[in-house]
Amino acid sequence: MTQTAPRPTAPHPTATGVAHRLAEAVRPFIGGDLPVRLEAWDGSVAGPAGAPLVVLRSPDALRRLLWHPGELGAAQAYVTGELDVPEQDGWTLESALTHAFAVGAERGLSGVRLSPRAMVDAIRTASGLGALGRPPAAPASQAKIKGRLHSLARDRSSISHHYDLSNEFYSLILEPQMAYSCGYHATPDVPLEEAQRAKLDLVCTKLGLAEGMRMLDVGCGWGSLSLHAAEHFGAQVTGVTIAAEQKKFIDARIAERGLQDRVEIRLQDYREVPERDHFDAVGSLEMGEHVGATNYATYVEVLRRAVRPGGRVLVQQMSRQGVGGGKHPGGGPFIESFIAPDMTMRPVGETVGLIEAGGLEVRDVHAMREHYVLTVAGWIENFEANLDRIRDLVGEEVVRVWRLYLVGGALAFRDGRMGVDQILSVRPGGDHTLPAVRTW
Repeated sequence: MTQTAPRPTAPHPTATGVAHRLAEAVRPFIGGDLPVRLEAWDGSVAGPAGAPLVVLRSPDALRRLLWHPGELGAAQAYVTGELDVPEQDGWTLESALTHAFAVGAERGLSGVRLSPRAMVDAIRTASGLGALGRPPAAPASQAKIKGRLHSLARDRSSISHHYDLSNEFYSLILEPQMAYSCGYHATPDVPLEEAQRAKLDLVCTKLGLAEGMRMLDVGCGWGSLSLHAAEHFGAQVTGVTIAAEQKKFIDARIAERGLQDRVEIRLQDYREVPERDHFDAVGSLEMGEHVGATNYATYVEVLRRAVRPGGRVLVQQMSRQGVGGGKHPGGGPFIESFIAPDMTMRPVGETVGLIEAGGLEVRDVHAMREHYVLTVAGWIENFEANLDRIRDLVGEEVVRVWRLYLVGGALAFRDGRMGVDQILSVRPGGDHTLPAVRTW
């Protein structure tokens, strides 16, 4: 996904106009000269030729940045089209963001402290450009979630915001199995569908599934694991989801494939799963991120009590650096506001500790961060290939949300700001039957 971008040449700022005034005003904020070519709504241009182009189409873009400095304001302006990063001179959104991250790291921008004079000058410039005033309304695509954090009702609302766009929308981005989690790529050129099939085989193998075994799929998505375990490993599967559109989709596939006697899908919160000591195996793919920090012990307890003693539990889960996931355990202001409200990630070691504290014995941790870069690359390819239909379904604003989400996500995994791991555990109290020598 990475590419070599052209090296910026010496700056040639326009002497007058909005862009030049902004270039001077933001110097204290960005630690020096503009690292991008800035084009403002009056047609003026500033910044180095050959650098990625950033277009400000409206003073509202500045107003958003004043009210929400940093990532959230920039994201709001981008998804509404008030700010754009068009492809030109070999630059793409991906390479432009890579360039911005590199400049930020080089200049140590996270540690910049602004003087009162710089703040006054910035406000004076914004006022002169018509950018002061009440905050613009939040974009329509931004989540509007209410209620007590991780209550049943709020969690349903958060999941619905992300997953109920439409089944057709996701079918245009994912592959035919509708696996919305990291694939398993033997080589970088393995097609997305094959990589997802390999991931499902890997999960079922790690769980030791065989004919007639009972499996619980917690947060079953569009049923990729549930259906695969039943069709290819002979398992009796119960899947739970709180996304109504997902259940509708899986139920149709169950009927199409004649699996009514092997797969049952419930519209049910994980906390409402009643079974105890019942299942031979439990799988949960990229669901644990959504339960929240305070509820993670409850999540682990549900997995532990649902499986019989000696049964295996596999959690595939994203991670994030920094104690407790750092300042933004949900992935950052953009992700938390537009994609997955209330999500919580943390370093994989902390998650392993929570799983062990919940009474499961961790046996394997399989890091798959590089695989996610390849998986997201496949999703981006599908997204761009089906762009016209996607735009018809959800509109231009959501298209821009998802382009930023996919490209930004790929960079987070590429650069190690996020990871993903399969954590295999067993419930003590019975023979776990894990082989002493494993080939995965």
